[in-house]
Amino acid sequence: MAITIAKIKDWWYWFLSWFIVYHELTVSYNSQWGDADDQTFIVRKFYKKQPNYIRFKTQDGDIVELRGAEGLNYRIKQI
Repeated sequence: MAITIAKIKDWWYWFLSWFIVYHELTVSYNSQWGDADDQTFIVRKFYKKQPNYIRFKTQDGDIVELRGAEGLNYRIKQI
């Protein structure tokens, strides 16, 4: 039985999922939740969280920075 690289890679990601905690981040630029300006991200790591600024790494490895002049409204849920 030959083990392929794809199977090893899948097993490795499954193994890492036991140790990495992901969060679901929902950001709204105004005080109204559920309208068109809301964005949702799956976050692996937060670097900085402030009322007007948030910086984090997504599940895909991209680093995202969000700024709001009047402040950001955001919700964080652990997945």
